[in-house]
Amino acid sequence: MVASLIDDPRVVGDAKAVEGVVQSESRNPHMLLGAHPLTIEGRAGLVVRTFSPTTEKAFVCYGKKRRQMLRVHPEGIFAAFIEGETFPFSYQLELVQPDERVVKRSCPYAFAPTLGELDLHLSGEGSHTRLYEKLGAHPCTIEGVEGTSFAVWAPNAARVSVVGNFNDWDGRTHQMRVMGNSGIWEIFIPGILVGGIYKFELKLKDGTLRLKTDPVAFEMELRPKSASVVRGLGDYEWSDVAWMQRRKEADHRREAMAIYEVHLGSWRKKGEAPDDWYDYRELAPLLVEHCRAHSFTHLELLPIAEHAFDPSWGYQTTGYFAPTSRFGTPDDLRYFVDYCHQHGLGVILDWVPGHFPKDDFGLRWFDGTALYEHLDPREGEHRDWGTLIFNYGRNEVRAFLLSNAAYWLEQFHFDGLRVDAVASMIYKDYSREEGEWIPNEHGGRENLEAISFLQELNKLVYGEFPGVFTAAEESTAWSGVTLPVYLGGLGFGFKWNMGWMHDTLRYFGKDPIHRRYHHNDLTFSMLYTYAENFLLPLSHDEVVHGKGSLLDRMPGGEVEQAANLRLLLTYMYCHPGKKLLFQGGEFGQGREWDANGSVEWDLLQYPRHAGIAKLAKDLGELYLARDALWVWDTEPQGFSWIDCNDSDHSILSCLRRGPNSELICVFNFTPMVQKAYRIGVPRPGLYHERLNSDGEAYWGSNAGNGGEIQAEEIPFHGLPYSLSLVLPPLGALILENEDSVGEDQNTSENDVKG
Repeated sequence: MVASLIDDPRVVGDAKAVEGVVQSESRNPHMLLGAHPLTIEGRAGLVVRTFSPTTEKAFVCYGKKRRQMLRVHPEGIFAAFIEGETFPFSYQLELVQPDERVVKRSCPYAFAPTLGELDLHLSGEGSHTRLYEKLGAHPCTIEGVEGTSFAVWAPNAARVSVVGNFNDWDGRTHQMRVMGNSGIWEIFIPGILVGGIYKFELKLKDGTLRLKTDPVAFEMELRPKSASVVRGLGDYEWSDVAWMQRRKEADHRREAMAIYEVHLGSWRKKGEAPDDWYDYRELAPLLVEHCRAHSFTHLELLPIAEHAFDPSWGYQTTGYFAPTSRFGTPDDLRYFVDYCHQHGLGVILDWVPGHFPKDDFGLRWFDGTALYEHLDPREGEHRDWGTLIFNYGRNEVRAFLLSNAAYWLEQFHFDGLRVDAVASMIYKDYSREEGEWIPNEHGGRENLEAISFLQELNKLVYGEFPGVFTAAEESTAWSGVTLPVYLGGLGFGFKWNMGWMHDTLRYFGKDPIHRRYHHNDLTFSMLYTYAENFLLPLSHDEVVHGKGSLLDRMPGGEVEQAANLRLLLTYMYCHPGKKLLFQGGEFGQGREWDANGSVEWDLLQYPRHAGIAKLAKDLGELYLARDALWVWDTEPQGFSWIDCNDSDHSILSCLRRGPNSELICVFNFTPMVQKAYRIGVPRPGLYHERLNSDGEAYWGSNAGNGGEIQAEEIPFHGLPYSLSLVLPPLGALILENEDSVGEDQNTSENDVKG
């Protein structure tokens, strides 16, 4: 009987299929392995096959029966014909190892595919925006068996396997099947549960083996390791229902938005070691308390998707769906966002769809071909950063990125996406010389595929996630960044005003004696302020690579530097546009950003830095209390110059308006006290100093107007009344008429009597 079975080719299986499995080059091992109906000499039953190269003996266990399998191929294919059995057929394999250790497990080739035809079709056409629900590793129970389903897109691989500690990293034992022409490989492996460590082993067409991290892994090992971790989407119980409901009604253009930009690894550390980090759950109350004290409405996290290099911002992503394990698990991050929401703080994610690093375990040359990137380096390589550029013209790549955006918003409740390096995406000649780039089909330099992708992204976000917004880091004069897609724009909610940032910091970096010649640096921004929905960033980019901290970039000695920084912060809050400030700027961090250190919190013991911090807190409180500073940021009625022409004295004055408030803002950019300085105002009566950036409480000289000034019926600057002011040195005044505040605007409790 044994001899006849071994000789019967129907038991052994198709010779080509056998060779494919043995040589680990099969594109459909399920066709051979597992249980299959078979009739031998009129006897109907099932043939069960397994491939286990390291096994000495193998048995099939079903019901209360145990049948020894025959070695039908010397490389380790075992088979057993079981007469009289039909589907459904539940069985396990018992594998005896050379050391007599017995492994009992369910057969991974006994299960139907976990992906449907619709998933494959939508992925292929680039419209699947929830690929993370299908690709990657998903703990699940199928037919009563616990395990994990795996799926990965690798259309040009000769074979793909799941490897890990569970199979001694041997790619022969868990070979996957490819699903039709989709290029997606799939397998369900019983017994692999949450926490399992794995990678994909790809055999290329030239026979080369490559070990790759799962592109859709929800967790990765802590560097320098790079394996994926089975985690699943989780069942976290959110407590932010009220926040999420309110968010749906938000119109962010007409709401206060003051963003605190944070790099979690360097904001605050437990000790002195570079990797002595707080985790997500520990950081949540610390950051919420700090943000609320400064009246920040949102927290923006620099990239927290997994990346390999600690001393970095995190922009070279190696795990697009994996929150970095430096600070905990995905559920720990969910807790972080949930905690912020429960305490009224929105959370924005810095997202990087423009490029990815060349780490060999990552997306680069994934299946032996330029799969995620362009093949031609004129389109596929970002020379500035030594990274690779996504091929936005490939349907599956667009689906990958769109699904990634949806993943962070849906699974982690992020309130916004700040999209990095948009300029590098939309221009084919970005940072390239003549001859180093390929024109588009019309001969132009616009990257039409990237533009289309960004439009799809914004349609997805605004169509499916009410109240979520996107912000583009776009540094050129591209028209229509925040114009709706249906009008031909890119569709972003906001654009970082990089021009304002560079012009303003250039101006503040000059000795005040020379500022009169550069007055245009401050006034130019108002010529284009309403062309887009702008966000004003004093960001991480400005405190790195030898630029120094914001405080360090200010001219003068200690007193002048502090006064300039207080003036800069006040000027930003009074200028139309939403606000963003990088960590440390709120109290005058002394050194530029250091990835291995912490923000210099010890400086707060010194009056200079405590004064800057006090100014930042009072400024934030006033900002939230007065809709004049935010409600019409994107509309001309919210701002008008009183006088923008006094370059000789380096003084600016303007009017900010809202439905319920009106503020006069005056800025003296020189270290000279200006006495009897007259400006026009629209109303009679008493004007209060709501904020004086030179106040004694801020470590200033306390020059000012005693807290209030009476308007005179002297027309000036085209306005019917005027004020004769004392302007503090390197100082700003925010003034308010006592009759100009609506009922729903609270009077600040922090008025500074200069």
